[in-house]
Amino acid sequence: MAVKRGKNDLPKPIIVKKITVVAAGHHGGAWKVAYADFVTAMMAFFLLLWILGATTEKQRKGIADYFTPTLVKNKDASAGSAAGLLGGSSLTDSDDYPHRAGQTGTRSLTIPRDATGGPKEGGSKIKRNAQTKEALEKKLQSTEQLRKLAKQVRLVDTTQGVRIDLVDDADFSMFRLGTTVLTPDAAQLIDAIAQAVAADQGRLTIRGHTDALPYKSGTYGNNWSLSAGRAEATRQALMRDGVVEDRFSRIEGVADKELLIPTDPHDPRNRRISITVLD
Repeated sequence: MAVKRGKNDLPKPIIVKKITVVAAGHHGGAWKVAYADFVTAMMAFFLLLWILGATTEKQRKGIADYFTPTLVKNKDASAGSAAGLLGGSSLTDSDDYPHRAGQTGTRSLTIPRDATGGPKEGGSKIKRNAQTKEALEKKLQSTEQLRKLAKQVRLVDTTQGVRIDLVDDADFSMFRLGTTVLTPDAAQLIDAIAQAVAADQGRLTIRGHTDALPYKSGTYGNNWSLSAGRAEATRQALMRDGVVEDRFSRIEGVADKELLIPTDPHDPRNRRISITVLD
């Protein structure tokens, strides 16, 4: 029996029930990506184990070489390539240089006796460079004094020609301290170089280098002028020893901006004269 509602009675509230249905067991697909990565890594791991067990040492080396990056890295201080004059060694490698760090060694310098190849392959240049180096080596072995000084000379093949580096160390200096005056031993080396390159008509460039030791406060001069002055002094010495003036293409001083030993700007080996016999 329906109950009558008076005019003053409030209407019954309407209740709305909202039901959310959630699918059981669903957590997205991120785990699938992680599982795929894990399976891929395990496959690569077991493939590596199989290769290690099924190949010889020589075969493994070939596989490693195949995956090795082929980028060639060059350094400003590098000397020669893997098949070049110094066999890829740097001038800063351990050798018989006496200097502050006491670096020692027995690295020797190998001079090619001959070279082959036609003009297209650069054979004429290679042979010419080899002849220049051989002539200098022969001259440096001609006297006992020059044999002692030969350790200060380094020959470097460059894209321009043969570079002859005359390098200072703790027991040898090309010039008197802070001047452009050649020492007697340096004068002998310059004379030997002049005789060695006399037969070669290639043009010459000379570059002077200093270490980073600063001048005393209030002293006139700087490493720029010193390096350029030493290059000019070397040119004049070569001319006195028989090299004609027309053969010189350029002289320059670079102060301490091209250090041979970048880790030690004050190392005496940073002081050097570079004479390049151009191709």
